[in-house]
Amino acid sequence: MAKTNKGATMSRLHSAARLSRTALAARLLAHGFYAGQDQIMISLNQEDGQTPGQLASRLGVRPPTITKTINRLQAQGFLDKKASDQDARQAHIFLTESGRDTIKAIEKSLRKTEKQALKGLDKKEQKSLAKLLARIEANLSGAVVDEVDDDLDSEE
Repeated sequence: MAKTNKGATMSRLHSAARLSRTALAARLLAHGFYAGQDQIMISLNQEDGQTPGQLASRLGVRPPTITKTINRLQAQGFLDKKASDQDARQAHIFLTESGRDTIKAIEKSLRKTEKQALKGLDKKEQKSLAKLLARIEANLSGAVVDEVDDDLDSEE
């Protein structure tokens, strides 16, 4: 039996993640977006009106990073900030009409990148890969693996 190279799996996982992000970034740049901006847009498309803190928590980044990105997207006309009705110190972030119009382009870029990444894998292999990656995410985040499997099964 062949001896496995220690760290090879993590190296490949890291490389695949980096290459997929690079390919997606190139597609997004054609629409005027930089890396990371797409995730804020998608998150707001799923649930508009989040606070910067909620977005940071959901996306796993620090609040100052989110604030800079929100300001850039606002300057581009994709987002709007509105003070909370309950607490004027708190801002809520909303997609503008222009922001909503770009969601389709972002989603298309995501689909094309996924199609490129999964080229040559049949449906069964794609499903297995999704489950394996979900387990890796669960292991690294401390989530319960059974819940991850149930979530994947419900997507079918």
